[in-house]
Amino acid sequence: MEIGISTFVETNPDVNTGELISHAQRIRDVVEEIVLADQVGLDVYGVGEHHRADYAASSPAIILAAAASQTKRIRLTSAVTVLSSADPVRVFQDFATLDGISNGRAEIMAGRGSFIESFPLFGYDLNDYDELFDEKLELLLKLRDSEKVTWEGKHRPSFNNLGIYPRPVQEKLPVWIGSGGNQESVVRAGLLGLPLVLAIIGGRPVQFAPLVELYKKAAAHAGHDASKLTVASHSHGFIADTTDEAVEKFFPPAQAVMNILGRERGWGHYSRATFDAARSLEGALYVGDVDTVAQKIIYLRKEVGITRFMLHTPLGTMPHEEVMRAIELFGKEVAPKVRAEISRWEAENEAGR
Repeated sequence: MEIGISTFVETNPDVNTGELISHAQRIRDVVEEIVLADQVGLDVYGVGEHHRADYAASSPAIILAAAASQTKRIRLTSAVTVLSSADPVRVFQDFATLDGISNGRAEIMAGRGSFIESFPLFGYDLNDYDELFDEKLELLLKLRDSEKVTWEGKHRPSFNNLGIYPRPVQEKLPVWIGSGGNQESVVRAGLLGLPLVLAIIGGRPVQFAPLVELYKKAAAHAGHDASKLTVASHSHGFIADTTDEAVEKFFPPAQAVMNILGRERGWGHYSRATFDAARSLEGALYVGDVDTVAQKIIYLRKEVGITRFMLHTPLGTMPHEEVMRAIELFGKEVAPKVRAEISRWEAENEAGR
C-alpha cells in the first residue's frame, strides 16, 4: 500500500484574512512540502496542471524537478498532465529529465483534465476532446517504449525515425491513466496494461469497486497480469492532532473552493452538512485525526481494492505551517498504521487461500 499526497497548488484568497498568496510563494511552499513528505516517509507526491489564476502550477515537471534534487526516495508525478492539450514529445522529454534529476523517481499521470482552459490557450478544439487524448496517449507510449520513433497523426506534425532525448533512468517511464470514474477510460487503462488513478472526491468510494473490477477484467482480457497493476485514488482531506481541529481548519477553505467550482459547473451549494456527511467512514472526505484518516484509508483498500492512496491537501489556501503539520502526521503516524494493518490483512488472506 503506497501513501502519498497530491496538490493543485491553489492560490485562492485566505478565507480568514482575504490575503492572496503569490504564485511564486505558493510554488516555493509546495517544494518545501514535497521535501518534508520525503523526509517523513511518504511514497509519492503529485502536482496537477492548471492554467488559471487560482492555480499556480501550469508546469508540474518544473516544480517537481525543483524538489527532486532535495529528496531521496519519494516518487514524483504529475496529477494530472492534461495530455489532450500538450505535446507528447515535450511531456516525455520533461519527465525524462525529471527522471534523471531524481535518479529514476518520475512518473506521468495522463488525463483529459476536468478544466478546459488549456484548450484555447494552446489552440485546440474542444470538439476534438476525446480524439486528442487517444492520439496523444498513443504517441506518448511510443516515445516511452522506443528511442527512435516514426509518427503520423492528425493533431501533431509527423516525423520519421527521430530520436527522443534524454532517455529516462527507468527502463519504462511509468504512465498512469487518470479517471474521474468514466468506464471508457477505465477500460482503456486496463487494455493498455497501464496503472489507473481514480479521482474519488464525492459520493461513496465503495461505488468505485465495480470500476476497479472492470479495469482488472479489461487488463486480463488483453493478456496483462491484473494482479501486478496498481490502482490509486485521489481524494480531498486534511489531518490535524484532533478531528475537531482538522474540521475547523479545513472546512472554510474547502467550502470556498467547492462553491467557486460549483458556480462554474452547476453543482449545488457545498454546506457544512455535505462536508460532515463526506467525513463518515463511507464518505469520500479524509478529514480528521490520525486514527480517523488511517481507518478510512484501510477501509478503502479492503472494500475498493485501492493500492495507492493520494491525499489531496490542502484544498484551497491554508497556512503553510498547517499543511506542513498535516504532512508530518500523515507520514509519521497515518502511513505506518495503514501499512501495518494492510500487511497483516493481506498476510491473513494469503494464508487462507
